[in-house]
Amino acid sequence: MARQQTTVTPRQVTALDAVRGTATEPVPAEGTWVPTSRAARELGLRRTEFDLAVRLGRIRTAPGRDAGERRVADAEIERLRAGPGFPETLRRSVHAVGTAEGADLLDVPKSRFTRLARLGLLVPVTFYLNRYRAVVWLYLADELRLFGDDEKNTPLLTGRTPEGLRGLLDSGIDLRPRNWRSRHLGFLLRESDDPWARAGAVASFLDPLRVTEVVQDPYDRSYLNGFRRRPPGGGSPDSPAALLRADLMTAQDADEIDWLRADLARLTDEARAHRPAPRPAPHRPAARRPAAAHRPVRAHRTARVTVPATAPVRRETAAVQEATARQEAPTGAGRGRCRGLLGRWRRRTGVTRGAR
Repeated sequence: MARQQTTVTPRQVTALDAVRGTATEPVPAEGTWVPTSRAARELGLRRTEFDLAVRLGRIRTAPGRDAGERRVADAEIERLRAGPGFPETLRRSVHAVGTAEGADLLDVPKSRFTRLARLGLLVPVTFYLNRYRAVVWLYLADELRLFGDDEKNTPLLTGRTPEGLRGLLDSGIDLRPRNWRSRHLGFLLRESDDPWARAGAVASFLDPLRVTEVVQDPYDRSYLNGFRRRPPGGGSPDSPAALLRADLMTAQDADEIDWLRADLARLTDEARAHRPAPRPAPHRPAARRPAAAHRPVRAHRTARVTVPATAPVRRETAAVQEATARQEAPTGAGRGRCRGLLGRWRRRTGVTRGAR
């Protein structure tokens, strides 16, 4: 029974994919589109309602000029305005409720509603963190009405819970995070038209270590990380609330991880075939400089340096030889001869052999 419930989410996501491709149509011509903020005001929706309507495929958008930007065509706004019951019908289709209001719609206690959601019978569409950082799951009101109107679900809404389901609840099963991840991945894949963006959407639900095991090439992995999606919600990436959102967005079960790894490997191969990841330019060796013997400029510089350095030495040597010759001439009997530069130094300082 539990295995059947885990397959509910992919089936619902596929139903939403009936509008697949509507969010990736060509960008409208200049002057035929408006920003998403203006489109939300013209459609009478709050920002959260507008974003949910886009994810559910109720509103078709197109990529903008900047990365991550979306915009809405004027024709799409006119189409929605012309629909029956606008704007109440559109607003009702994206109305999300919490546990208390959802239990009222199904006419069951809140505890039973929570048990049904933990078993995967009720799939959350989004969540938020309250001021105590507790996770508050939200569900589409239309889906809850459909669940309550189905006669096959009557035994689940009244009477005792079946024995098999009670055993799963006693084991601590909670499929709400996993079902939300599966649904949110469907949203991201539907609005991604680039192959690398689709691979990055799948990688967003895996731990970085798992991504490294699948995408081993460092350049592919670095390029892929640029397309990873952040968990919904604002705030600093290192804040406790952001860390909690990241934990909810990371796959935990072994079979879920294996499924995402297989999809990531397939989508990465498709992305490589479509556009290889950027890589650094190949290293080019520097051109070899010519030898010194083949450079006349350096030989010319050597000649210029050598000629001036030699002339003063020759002139100084001639002067020393002339002074030495005069010193070697006899100056008297019994007096020693002092030759060369040493004699000149002694005569100047008055140090002679006769003075000692």
